[in-house]
Amino acid sequence: MINRIRDLRKAKGWTLADLAEACTPPTTPQTIGRLETGMRNLSIKWMDRIAGALGVEPEALVRSEATAHPKVVARLIDAGAEALAKQADAVLPTELGGDAPLMALSIEAGMGEYRAGDQLWLRQLDPADSARAINRDVLVPRPGGRFAFGRLIDRQGTLVGVLPPGMGQKQQVVDNPPWLAVAEMLVRKL
Repeated sequence: MINRIRDLRKAKGWTLADLAEACTPPTTPQTIGRLETGMRNLSIKWMDRIAGALGVEPEALVRSEATAHPKVVARLIDAGAEALAKQADAVLPTELGGDAPLMALSIEAGMGEYRAGDQLWLRQLDPADSARAINRDVLVPRPGGRFAFGRLIDRQGTLVGVLPPGMGQKQQVVDNPPWLAVAEMLVRKL
């Protein structure tokens, strides 16, 4: 197995010292360097500590040598596409920062700004934090295993108002949902 600590650390723009300090309890940059290069064994305990500091699942720190991993090969700037000096592993959507659970919504019928085949990644929120999601697309669980999806337009007491993305649809009101999930990333096939 190859560890991806260096790739994930660099994707965050962190130095060895930054990652060492973010670990709980903090460690030394030398120890992180040894773990990155394989000079020190990456135990489950170390995987948990480092993954917690980076805000990823511990499994994201390792990958099989037989499995090809997506690469970032270029970047788009004002002057156009520019090659990177060195390719880097792409950080996948499941490795988005944050400590709340991620989930995905598969779009199977085009509606509003969404097209069939899109995938929407959402981050779960406690309903008490719903003010952060006002005027953003959310997924809200409803009784009976159903969901409401659309723009969060209102929050009054335990009631949550969601406006679906389709034309002419009426606001849906959900009373006391156990959680909300706010849209963070749209993945669209070309």
